[in-house]
Amino acid sequence: MSSSIESNAILNRLPKHLKQFIKPQNYEDYSAIDQAVWRYVMRKNVTFLNTVAHKSYIEGLKQTGISINSIPNMYGMNRILKDIGWAAVAVDGFIPPNAFMEFQAYNVLVIASDIRQLEHIEYTPAPDIIHEAAGHAPIIANPEYAEYLRRFGEIGCKAISSAKDYELYEAVRHLSIIKEAPNSSNEDITNAENKVGELQNNMGTPSEMALIRNLHWWTVEYGLIGTLDNPKIYGAGLLSSIGESAWCMTNAVKKLPYDIKATYKDFDITKPQPQLYVTPDFAHLSLVLEEFANTMALRKGGLSGINKLIDSNALGCIELSTGIQISGIFTNVIEDQGNPIYIQTTGATALAYREKELVGHGTNSHSKGFGSPVGKLKGINIAIEDMSPRDLRAYAIYEGEVTTLEFEGGIKVSGEIITGKRNLKGKIILVSFKNCTVTYKHSVLFKPEWGIYDMAVGKEIVSAFSGPADLNSFDLITHAPSSKTIHVKKSEEQLQLETLYQQVRDYREGANRTISRTKVLEQLIEKHPNDWLLPVELYELAFKGHEPELCENILYHLESIKQDRPEVGHLIDDGLAIIKQNMVIN
Repeated sequence: MSSSIESNAILNRLPKHLKQFIKPQNYEDYSAIDQAVWRYVMRKNVTFLNTVAHKSYIEGLKQTGISINSIPNMYGMNRILKDIGWAAVAVDGFIPPNAFMEFQAYNVLVIASDIRQLEHIEYTPAPDIIHEAAGHAPIIANPEYAEYLRRFGEIGCKAISSAKDYELYEAVRHLSIIKEAPNSSNEDITNAENKVGELQNNMGTPSEMALIRNLHWWTVEYGLIGTLDNPKIYGAGLLSSIGESAWCMTNAVKKLPYDIKATYKDFDITKPQPQLYVTPDFAHLSLVLEEFANTMALRKGGLSGINKLIDSNALGCIELSTGIQISGIFTNVIEDQGNPIYIQTTGATALAYREKELVGHGTNSHSKGFGSPVGKLKGINIAIEDMSPRDLRAYAIYEGEVTTLEFEGGIKVSGEIITGKRNLKGKIILVSFKNCTVTYKHSVLFKPEWGIYDMAVGKEIVSAFSGPADLNSFDLITHAPSSKTIHVKKSEEQLQLETLYQQVRDYREGANRTISRTKVLEQLIEKHPNDWLLPVELYELAFKGHEPELCENILYHLESIKQDRPEVGHLIDDGLAIIKQNMVIN
């Protein structure tokens, strides 16, 4: 596999700021041990999930081209995914939540291409290709669920975060990386866990992103479907965890009906979930999503919306009732009787209409910020946006007129009108002044010497959301994660073990039938006595080949491993059971 990224029609639609997160899969970097980990998890999962997963899972494995025996080649997956209107890309671990969801809005699955270590075969807090490809991909073959996922991304990427959200994201990303890194100390892991815990316990009022992330967790990641008495699994976190998929089916895990109350139920990624939510069907997921969306600033706007953007201290956008959109970092709002009457950004700001930047009103024109009144003129029932040309003339809102506009709440705009801009419906959306002064009570908000004053027109804020209106208005190619997935140099012992795994894989796949599996076993016993997975693979070959003496020697060795490492005893037993079960089926 080359280091280049193979594109397709779906990926070509991605905006540049999302493409910055994509990396090559580098398939040749997967070792034979990695392949064995994938194969063990998939064989165990599929055997168990046949009875407890939603029917779309097993069907979806076939439709999405995911093999049980080999880690999926993402570019091969894409050739199959395109038939259901989706694509997949590789990324490095966790990416920012807004970006993750925006990928979904474009029908693109984000797949962390690294794979968990053998030591973490049952569960890892780090996103990996088992979780992403084997968990998420199969279910999107169900059209109702796929539309839910796309719609979730479309709404979720507009959710407004708080400054603490990003700090928590970085802490969780760091924890997931060092937990999966082979050289991390217990002290480092404990410190990282404590950092996440401290942040989670001191987040304050949850942001929109925090709330919608809860919905994502209890559906996309850990969702159950059906009845409370007999639910099936569809959440990717459960589908990809050979431990938790079984645990969640027991009475130890409380089952609750899925509704909007799940929005306020937090989760801990480092522990098994004590309760799970059950949706009656996939359509119900969309009903709850729309119910939550109705609470978002995206749809409500108003004073609460602008305040959420100010609290986020990040790039966001408001849309006024005329359709004009103001994108920037909002720093202040003046309110009167619970209504915003003046909004202010600081730094680069852009104006747009219907997600397209207004000519002459990009960040170069508004590099130091933008402020504008919101609302109706004092004593005039008709809003500026609803005025006919004759009304505008009568109220001196006309080219060349020197006028003073006093708004309800006390904002005054005085200056000479240069021109205005209208939207497609003919409503005026922007008025430009020269020699302009803007005041509120005793405060001066804009002075003539600052240049041309552009006043956005709108009687109310109808929407507020994360990110800019026009993605091309800002340089969004700025992603620089504080930590990257750790890849340590492999020891000579590790490389030798990988060679033995490769020999067994080559034998099983028919690439080299001259390999002595007895010698492989002898080398394992002598040099790698604690490794349990390769002996299980050797036993499968001996069992299928009806070699009782080799089977007996392998089982004897596995019993000694179970004595020395009781924590892997159930993994060994499960692996042997799958081999015998498959032989009976075949």
